[in-house]
Amino acid sequence: MIPNLVYIAVIGVLFGAGVSLILERTLTRVIIGVILLCNGVNLLILMSGSPGTSPIVGASPEEDMSDPLPQAMILTAIVITLGITAFLLALAYRSWQLLGHDEVQDDVEDRRIMELAERAEGPHADENDDSDDSDESDESDDDMPQDHGADRGRSPR
Repeated sequence: MIPNLVYIAVIGVLFGAGVSLILERTLTRVIIGVILLCNGVNLLILMSGSPGTSPIVGASPEEDMSDPLPQAMILTAIVITLGITAFLLALAYRSWQLLGHDEVQDDVEDRRIMELAERAEGPHADENDDSDDSDESDESDDDMPQDHGADRGRSPR
């Protein structure tokens, strides 16, 4: 079977739009992205099957029958997509109830790691972005601040 270019383009658009929406910070867009991505997967599975007559033994010759496995996989994928969508909708609704919005917040640990990285770059890191970075290769890792959590919340003795 030669794949139809329209199907390939639609699958590509569904995958692209789904992935870009999943990377957003609001749960509503994540839900729409998951639905689009799952529909793209369903079309991709559909394209893997061969066209033919209905797969009923005795109704037509076996060579002319379509493969029932992609159809069964698509039905299973539809049920899985429904379950994932219901779960994400419940998460978004609960987030809306608790916070008044469905935007995913930064993790406290992620913010701490970003602050440590910004401190390691130094105060003039933005001004030196256009300069040659060859002089930084001679520095050792000993100049970088190392925080392994040993001194968190403790006073020096």
